[in-house]
Amino acid sequence: MVDMLSFPVVEQRYPDKRAAPARTGDFDEIAQVFERVGAEEQSSRCSQCGVPYCATHCPLHNHIPDWLRLTAEGRLREAYELSNATSTMPEICGRICPQDRLCEGNCVIEFSGHGAVTIGSVEKFITDTAWAEGWVEPLEPGRATGQSVGVIGAGPAGLTVAELLRVRGHEVHVYDRHDRMGGLLTYGIPGFKLEKPVVMRRIERLAAGGIVFHDGFEVGRDATLDELRQRHDALAICTGVYRARGIKADGVGAQGVVEALDYLTASNRKGFGDAVPAYDDGALNALGRHVVVVGGGDTAMDCVRTARRQGAASVRCLYRRDRENMPGSRREVANAEEEGVEFVWLAAPAAFRTEGGRITGVSVNRMRLGEPDASGRRAPEPDPGATEELKADLVVKALGFDAEELPRLFQAPDLSVTRWGTLRVDHRTMMTSLEGVFAGGDIVRGASLVVWAVRDGRDLADKMGAWLKAKAKASKDAA
Repeated sequence: MVDMLSFPVVEQRYPDKRAAPARTGDFDEIAQVFERVGAEEQSSRCSQCGVPYCATHCPLHNHIPDWLRLTAEGRLREAYELSNATSTMPEICGRICPQDRLCEGNCVIEFSGHGAVTIGSVEKFITDTAWAEGWVEPLEPGRATGQSVGVIGAGPAGLTVAELLRVRGHEVHVYDRHDRMGGLLTYGIPGFKLEKPVVMRRIERLAAGGIVFHDGFEVGRDATLDELRQRHDALAICTGVYRARGIKADGVGAQGVVEALDYLTASNRKGFGDAVPAYDDGALNALGRHVVVVGGGDTAMDCVRTARRQGAASVRCLYRRDRENMPGSRREVANAEEEGVEFVWLAAPAAFRTEGGRITGVSVNRMRLGEPDASGRRAPEPDPGATEELKADLVVKALGFDAEELPRLFQAPDLSVTRWGTLRVDHRTMMTSLEGVFAGGDIVRGASLVVWAVRDGRDLADKMGAWLKAKAKASKDAA
């Protein structure tokens, strides 16, 4: 029996990372997988504290201390089953959650100065082991209810609500504009963070369980929202937010200034073996280019690290605040620096220099941090007289995403939105302004984390399941 109630004597260790020169030559994940002994040893560092801050700060409230204990005791199948009980995609969250800001960042061992338990790496290990050993069971639909649900958007929120409502016995149809399901898991996140077979096997499991996927389907073009309401007893809108935020600077429309999502999607499509003319002609390819990425979030980190793998001549990241105030994962910044990315802190583009309509450089204003803004963060402001010129023939804008204009796109003028363009819902029921139309994920909360999308999908399934049950009862009583 492993003694986990004493102060840990085992040192913190993450799975080894491949050396930077090797890993920038491909899009494979950078970390090796824990060996079983290593996973058990690292799990044994958990102190089984009475108030598990790791679970409290996990949006899914995963039973982290419990499955760490089971892993430490070598009971891997039970550890997987407990991990899987609260999350529909634990191996994905284990790979891409910012554990340093969530569970691991709030680990009691971390507070003591001895390094957090490596929760994310263990979560990835036990679920990958479950797939390899055949412990991941097929999706078994519940007893048929005779009710039909439509889900718009096949990202983590949409896939989660689809799976959980199918388990309840509902007929489930998922509609997505892309030719593959998965949303940003498939096309927005690079393979070095999330290899695509990991996503595809989840989707294949859902399809084998009877969920019907409609790819290349655009609501508003192939059917209006009202027409989908006529097909189904209830709808869930889980489209995410995809409208890129802009930059106000001279020359921003020049050739060679591109959107982050266009750039990442092109790269991921090449990884699938698709024909991507904009990649092949160099428009969305960093090979041999001097690349400047504007932004400091996780999408910006994805872009700079992708550019290194595409063979960029140089890669710089401009961020208007300093390292301590950036929104992206500290681990991702460290990975990028190891891979040769240069960070230009306290810098913002003032203008994009062009020749013949094509980008040739960026004029940069140096910034300083002023008084705190409404969020409490110190607001950046130009440092008078401090400017800089950077060479660039490819600029990637990665300043975040806003909601698309869904009422217009869906031909649904009665669909209510907030002043930010996100869908307005009754937070007790998660229903929109339209009866029987629910919503969750980024399209409600704004651009956020995958784990929050999974949480919203789980909550949506509960709210919709209760509403559908009441609807069926009312119909039966009326008959």
